[in-house]
Amino acid sequence: MQSTKQGYNRLPDTTLPCTKPSGGNSFINRAIFPPLLVPAALWCRQCLPAWQVRACLDPVDEMQKMAELLRLRDECREGTSGTALVGSCLADNRLNLDVYPDGCHRFLQLFKKQQGEVVQVEFLRLSSNDCLLDITLGSLPHLKHLKSLVLKGGHARDEFGSYQRGSLTNLPPDFGNLRCLTHLDLSFNRLSTLPSCILHLPSLRVLLVSHNSLVTLPEDFGCLSKLTFFSAMKNQLKGLPQSIGELSMLQDLDLSENALELLPEEVGNLHNCTELDLSGNRLLSIPDSLANLKSLRRLHLHSNLLVTVPASLASLPNLSRLDLQNNCLRAIPAEIQTLPFVHVRGNPLGETEPSPQADKSSTRRLKELILASGEGSFTVTSEGRRVVLACGIHFYFPPGATSDPLRICFRSLMPDPQWVKLRHHDVLLSRVLELQPHGVQFQQEVQISMPCISPQTPHQHEVVVRTFSGQSWSDLKTRVKRKRKSKKCVAHCCVLHFSWFLVVSRLVQNECKVPAEGTLLFSSVDPNIKVIFPPGVTKEPRSVKLQVLPVSAEEIQEITANAGCKASPLLYLSQDSTVDFLKPVRIQLPLPPGVTGLNLDRSRLHILHGDLEGQTWNDITSDVVLEFTHLYAVFEVTHFSWYWLWYTTKTYIGGIAKKVYERLRLYQVNFIALQRKNDPEQVLLQCVPKHKVDPVLKKLQNRYRGPEPSDMVEMFEGEQFFAAFERGISIDMDRPDCVDGRLSFIFYSHLKNMKEIYVTSPVDRKGQAVKGQVSFYRGAVPDSIPEDASRRRKGPDSLWLATLPIKLPQLKPRWDENPCSLRGFSFPPLNLGNAETGYLTQANLLNIARRVGADWQSIGLNLGLTYQQIERIGYNNREDLNKQILDMLFSWAQQNSEDPDCVSKLITAMKESGRQDIADEIEAIIELGRKKYSESIRRVGLEQESSTEDSAIAMM
Repeated sequence: MQSTKQGYNRLPDTTLPCTKPSGGNSFINRAIFPPLLVPAALWCRQCLPAWQVRACLDPVDEMQKMAELLRLRDECREGTSGTALVGSCLADNRLNLDVYPDGCHRFLQLFKKQQGEVVQVEFLRLSSNDCLLDITLGSLPHLKHLKSLVLKGGHARDEFGSYQRGSLTNLPPDFGNLRCLTHLDLSFNRLSTLPSCILHLPSLRVLLVSHNSLVTLPEDFGCLSKLTFFSAMKNQLKGLPQSIGELSMLQDLDLSENALELLPEEVGNLHNCTELDLSGNRLLSIPDSLANLKSLRRLHLHSNLLVTVPASLASLPNLSRLDLQNNCLRAIPAEIQTLPFVHVRGNPLGETEPSPQADKSSTRRLKELILASGEGSFTVTSEGRRVVLACGIHFYFPPGATSDPLRICFRSLMPDPQWVKLRHHDVLLSRVLELQPHGVQFQQEVQISMPCISPQTPHQHEVVVRTFSGQSWSDLKTRVKRKRKSKKCVAHCCVLHFSWFLVVSRLVQNECKVPAEGTLLFSSVDPNIKVIFPPGVTKEPRSVKLQVLPVSAEEIQEITANAGCKASPLLYLSQDSTVDFLKPVRIQLPLPPGVTGLNLDRSRLHILHGDLEGQTWNDITSDVVLEFTHLYAVFEVTHFSWYWLWYTTKTYIGGIAKKVYERLRLYQVNFIALQRKNDPEQVLLQCVPKHKVDPVLKKLQNRYRGPEPSDMVEMFEGEQFFAAFERGISIDMDRPDCVDGRLSFIFYSHLKNMKEIYVTSPVDRKGQAVKGQVSFYRGAVPDSIPEDASRRRKGPDSLWLATLPIKLPQLKPRWDENPCSLRGFSFPPLNLGNAETGYLTQANLLNIARRVGADWQSIGLNLGLTYQQIERIGYNNREDLNKQILDMLFSWAQQNSEDPDCVSKLITAMKESGRQDIADEIEAIIELGRKKYSESIRRVGLEQESSTEDSAIAMM
């Protein structure tokens, strides 16, 4: 598995999450580097190395200035001068205006009223989605002291939630007068050519133009002699200028996901390059000159068309990762194949080249692309392709499906009940798959195969793929293949365009076209149920659908507690016309179990008509003409909905039918709360259908321990519930799935309703264990639930579902509190990463090391350490696992202390090593740091809605 980018640039932003030195027993000590809300200058002094500190204010002065800004903001709200609010946007020498929807308007106001201060600005961020961008660009060349400029798009979303590119297509010619500019970010825009004025920026060190439409780079691109970082990922580059070899100071070059077919030999002149990403292009080969890149550490070549690689790559002394996955390599030089850091999955290794005389069908066999976990896109050409995602989803693009190369992006989403509207008795069988670009029309149908769980009652339910058009969901014609000796199946469908897809189980649907001559429609679930359309029933043909829900006599008796109540199967009829039929339609339903024409008491038989939501059931027995045979009841209707035949002594049957119908949609579930045996702070919460509890517990018992499952409760498909930690147990309240201090869940009977989180306690655990609990409460129910069912969930007693105990053991002394246990091992001062990817300090690495175990060698290899380094670490610290882990982590940290992307690489290495728990925790805390800092900025009037990271880097 290789690390891939997430659609944003990897260059650091200057958000400032802060970490606090260890001490005490708060969450700050035992979790991983949660941030504090502190002023930027104070943070710089406490958390940044001296070389990164720039002319910051004295902490006390800065506090006073922040208070002054707050006062000005409050005065503004009270109706004083509008200048104060505008002025509050200007903090020291930086302007972060991309967080405002009218950021360009604010800049123009500032430039007009406070020009003397604005021209001194060194860091500026503007959104290129702003409608006043073109006017604003004319003022930027006046900012002679500008060091960092961000003009990114992606700050607005379309109706489907996708990020919109900015409107930037060019820059003014005098833009080249910004002699101090060292960092320029023009990502997520509409650049088709690189503005020529950029080549006149003599101090430029960092340039980002990813997610644009660049086809070529200027021939004299090499004149940017001070460039150290260049990202042009996700463009349409087909070639590179020879002058690129003149970028002698370039350290990181990202040209992934373009259309490169050939590399110039001059690429081999980038002697200081440490990372080169050429993945997702159309390269057939790479030049031998790449063997001259002696500083190269990581070379990404996956997802190309490579048929050969030079053996000389094995001689690169610092190479720690060579990714050759998903190419066309049939053989790899022995020198490369023996390297431990080479990744070659997805290549036809060992296969013979087809002979020229072979049948055309064999020579045109489609290439297969197997994607690793973490990859989010692939390219399809006119030749077609088979693609397999890490989650098991398959795509078949036939030859000619697209005339031009097309980049396909995908992602898997958790279903949101407010968006994914399930119909009655539907069961969700998969997550939501989003495929982009939306709306692109393929010239031939593309086949999508989505694995899913088989429905529990396959004779009553059928599996279909459902797609979202932007307005509503519709079912696709689906072919299902069930795997032998497995509970899983694969749903196949064909589409001509991409959008959102999911797999559901619905009641088996029979349908037909009703012509003017009439026809007969019967159920494949119960052939005794028939609908007869007489001649003249309609003028124009219309489509009619029929669904049946069998209801057993045992279910009726259990719900009603009345052995005398019996009912037929539920019948649901629908049509594609809003006009009633011209003639009555005859419906035949089987009599309830045990009832025949011989023993029938007509006074006890009731025909019920239900509305579309099943919330009201009306007895229409007196409104229709009932006919009986020995086994069936026949009646006539002119419009369609739910129909149900009941046999009971009760006089008011509508309320009973409503109760039974509601209960048929409920699932019996249990809650479990387990703790990891080797890490009790890691808690697994899950809502499990009653019949799955024992298998789930058996699967988890080797790694987890905990109390018995809760008592059984009932829940609807798609119902929300919450988990709250109580009695001395707490969690990170800033998690995105945390609502009012409680974790939010959505119950889907066939999906894993599971979350694994870290908990902490404000109680001092050095002297005692903490005996807490987790309680589960009801939340919102689906929109289609009957009103009285929803009302019953609003009372204070009915909100509570279950409570399970959680125990946090007494803390043992930490490494840093008991230095005797690691005598002779010293920790170098470290501050890794950047504000965009997050910061790691020495204390943070110690916390991470506590969670690592015997798998430290695998983690070290995925971090890029060589086998020789791993062996040396193991030998130098033999018989001491703690020192081995620490030595490995700090060795890696020292090697990567200058790498701005090192934190994200640590997260990727944890995922590749099977430690998703550590990776998730690091990601969650980093996101929390960004959010906390954004809130601190918002408090001083620098932000109104949501903050984006400041990509002005600190290494200028």
